[in-house]
Amino acid sequence: MAAKLAGSGGGRYEVEQNAEINVTPFVDVMLVLLIIFMVAAPLASVTIKVTLPPAVAKPAVNPPKPVYISIKQDGRVYVGDSASDLDSLGDDLVKAVGRRNPTQERIFIRGDENMQYQDFMAVMNKLQDNGFYSVALVGEDKRGMHK
Repeated sequence: MAAKLAGSGGGRYEVEQNAEINVTPFVDVMLVLLIIFMVAAPLASVTIKVTLPPAVAKPAVNPPKPVYISIKQDGRVYVGDSASDLDSLGDDLVKAVGRRNPTQERIFIRGDENMQYQDFMAVMNKLQDNGFYSVALVGEDKRGMHK
């Protein structure tokens, strides 16, 4: 709010409040935005008329459910939610993948941060032995946690 330091009646330093709102900056901004939209709107429209043919594309197939391998801290291995071990890991993965081609199937590995590296490498070797070459490692996104 604005203050008036000198005026009619009262002492030399008496403060009188002025409750009027100055709308000039608001009007200036609105006029500038109006001009911008009036200039930009004709540029966004298409002036060449074309009759487009109908699209006859087949709907995309839903991607297959991803297959996860989990490695616990103590070295236990899981395929999805089912327990497995290194000897049966290949067969369990083939069952989880189903009819899909194992050489093109991506396997997601979730490993405990405190697991032994040798357990991880044993799982990786079993994957390669059974023809699973596309592997993705799953990690936790902690970008927003450290502020």
